[in-house]
Amino acid sequence: MAIIPDDKDWTWVLDRPCPECNFSASKATPATAATMVPALLPRWEAALQRAGAEERSDPGKWSVLEYGAHVRDVFEVFTSRLELMLREDNPTFANWDQDQAALDGNYEALDPAEVAADLTQNGLDAAAAFGAVTPEQWDRRGRRSNGSEFTVVTISGYFLHDLVHHLHDIDA
Repeated sequence: MAIIPDDKDWTWVLDRPCPECNFSASKATPATAATMVPALLPRWEAALQRAGAEERSDPGKWSVLEYGAHVRDVFEVFTSRLELMLREDNPTFANWDQDQAALDGNYEALDPAEVAADLTQNGLDAAAAFGAVTPEQWDRRGRRSNGSEFTVVTISGYFLHDLVHHLHDIDA
């Protein structure tokens, strides 16, 4: 069974805590991302070492492996978006279809150990990028292709919510 694409607009998490994972994105800053990402990495590494990490518990839901590959890519996407916001004035981000990325990247056939290693490295790179942001840069803006506008601060919270929410999704 194919995964049903997630077409929800999750930007509402910037205004109120997520009732599923309880994360409050509105309290996050780039400094929060810089410290929180490394603290979350061991949970992802442990989840990807589970027996059956490549198996879907529900045919319509990603496996732990597929979620891990997604998060590996989330680190790259958000690091790129952050760097673009710091380099350009009010840029528009290229569209990223996470469901198409899963198909194109053949997430379900990847090696969990390789995904864990890449996820960890990408996470450390993301943490370093967010950690290098100065408070004077927090109000810099960027826009998603659908028009949703972010500041460096709000993209930090939006990014962290994705990581925490997916840990909730896989019970890690």
